Amino acid sequence: MTQDIKLTELLTLEKLEEGLYRGLSWDLGFRALFGGQVMGQALAAAQRTVKDERIAHSLHCYFLLPGNAHLPVVYDVEIMRDGRSFCTRRVKAIQGGRTIFYMTASFQLPEQGLSHQHAPMPQVPAPESLEPDIRFYEDMMDKLPPVMVEKLAYHKPIDMRSVQSVNPMDPKIMEPTRYVWMRTSNDLNDELDQHQTCLTYASDYYFLVTALQPHGVSIMNRSVRMATIDHAMWFHRPFRFDDWLLYCMESPFSGNARGLVRGQIYNRQGELVASTMQEGLMRKVEEE
Repeated sequence: MTQDIKLTELLTLEKLEEGLYRGLSWDLGFRALFGGQVMGQALAAAQRTVKDERIAHSLHCYFLLPGNAHLPVVYDVEIMRDGRSFCTRRVKAIQGGRTIFYMTASFQLPEQGLSHQHAPMPQVPAPESLEPDIRFYEDMMDKLPPVMVEKLAYHKPIDMRSVQSVNPMDPKIMEPTRYVWMRTSNDLNDELDQHQTCLTYASDYYFLVTALQPHGVSIMNRSVRMATIDHAMWFHRPFRFDDWLLYCMESPFSGNARGLVRGQIYNRQGELVASTMQEGLMRKVEEE
């Protein structure tokens, strides 16, 4: 099992021609390609077509078809608008000749403006006092499906430490909230673009499964079908993702075979650096 896997390598794309890029895929052991990979790579592709001084401030995504984790992904970037302050890109992700995903991303020249934060950071234990989440899985490898054991290394580029203890092998009914400290396992450069693509990748971790918690159902339950439908993200201020960020997730609603989740991401100083929103499929089927 590969031990030194860097997220920045996954998010570094090959340029095929102007506006057309290709990214490799990681198999994380899920049923389909990890949605965070497609989002992070799509944002990286859009960034390649934007002037250096413009910074992403929002992205809105739709997942159209499941991706194949064994195939590369091609990203086709359309320049929709280049204004004086804002510019917009639409990115189409393609596998096997089929469009599997769309993203619209907006970029802005940094400028001063009215500023407030009406979102206090929850009081939680420091990340140094918590065990890395992956240690739980490493300690119970004999109970994991073989495919997950093989893929654990691909989860290591993000150091995740959950505040609440959640055992996917023995799910309990819980409030639909989850707090997770996150950072990259490797140092990043000083360019904000790189920190944004890495955080976009990580923003899909634990997100939709938060909506399962009130039902006492585990993602490992073979009768559960989950898939992201859409995902939105807003960047509020500069941050470093090779330092700890607290991802606070909650699910205000589930129904109609869908779950809704929203998230707020804080730095260690309690500043809100990003917000997220996602809706996904949550369907119970007959167990295989």
